[in-house]
Order: sequence, then structure tokens, then C-alpha cells
Amino acid sequence: MAIKGWAERAGRADRGRGGLVAFGALAVADLWGTAKAPGGRGRRRAAKPLLMPALAAHAVRGRGAAQAPPKALLAGLACATAGDTALLWDRNEKAFLTGMAAFLGTQVSYTGGMVTQLGAVPGLRAKPKRAVAVLAGWAAVNAVLAPTLEPRLRLPVAGYSLALAAMGAAALGVGGKVAVGAASFLLSDLLIGLQAAGHEFPSQEVLVMAGYLAGQYLITTGWLERIPS
Repeated sequence: MAIKGWAERAGRADRGRGGLVAFGALAVADLWGTAKAPGGRGRRRAAKPLLMPALAAHAVRGRGAAQAPPKALLAGLACATAGDTALLWDRNEKAFLTGMAAFLGTQVSYTGGMVTQLGAVPGLRAKPKRAVAVLAGWAAVNAVLAPTLEPRLRLPVAGYSLALAAMGAAALGVGGKVAVGAASFLLSDLLIGLQAAGHEFPSQEVLVMAGYLAGQYLITTGWLERIPS
């Protein structure tokens, strides 16, 4: 029985590894496209909408047919796919707001899953200052950036960033790779916020994507490691 159980776990690992290999290859391709044409869209960034589905495939196949993957994680990755796609083809305000709305779904899904499945609340109760620090950071960043944003963007950005901060706080309650991944995600979105406010610098888009990809990878793999297999 022990040998059979080990073989089943090894089989699941092999199946799930394919999704991670695909994610890695797609991530390299997208970062290359971003570096070659900062701000570029179209075929150079064709790998972007496939990134989160590759992570979702890892979550599904690595669990095996008898074990359902975490729905909140898959919902978050699905919303992120929609957001990636919306932001891929244009840089206008409509695309920006559509992408932000999709990523709001990601943050809400992740936060709900971390609270109900990964034990975020007990972790934060043990160290409440972590949540306070994240929310204080949210308030400080919005106070600085809001005056430099277009007035019609201020409320959507404040609402989305609050959801992002809540996800970050929940991730700190979980700890480990999930917390590191959330921090990377937050830093990536902070760079996007700086762009929206007109503060740009060389290689900014590459750093945005690198932080985002690292964050999603760490959240996904850290999440899967914390639930029963």
C-alpha cells in the first residue's frame, strides 16, 4: 500500500510538472517580448494570456482526478487571465479599467480562499501588526499617488488597491511562499500605479511582469503545498 501511495503521488507530481514547465517557458517568452518592445502589444506578447492557464493546469493535474483543486485559487487565476488579456491589446483607459476590474476578482478570490482554507485569520490574530502595516502602507501610497492620477481614476484605483492590500494582509496571515508571492504581486501593482500616475522609468514593464509572474507562481505553489494531497 505504501508503494502504491508513493507511486500515485509521484504520478500526480509528474502530471502537474508539465503545467509548471509550460508556465516557465511562457514566462520567459513574455519577459523577452516585454524587454524587446516595452509597452508593446500584439504578437510579441502572445504568450501572456496563456500564463495563468498554465498555472491552473498545474493546480488541476497535480491534484489528480479524485481530488478537486482549490476553487478560489482557480477562480483567481481565471480572473487574472481575463485581466491579462484586457491589458494586452491596448493601453487606453477602458482597457485599464477592464483589466483592473478583472484583477479585483483575483484579489477577492484569493483573499476568500486564504481566509477559509489557508488559515489567514488565526495567523493575523497572532500578529495583528502585520495587517495594520499593510493597510497603513495602502493609505500612504494612495495619499501620495491620488493627486497625480486623473480624477476619474482615483476612486477605482483606491478601491482596487484596497482589495489588493486586503489580499496581502491575508497572505501575511498564511505566511511562507504565499506571503512572499503576495508581496511580489503588491510591488508589481505598485509599479503599475506609478505608471498610471505618469511616473515611468526604463525597464519598468519588465519589472512589473517579473514581479507579477513570481507572485502568481509563489501564491499558486505555496497554496497547493498547504492543502491536503
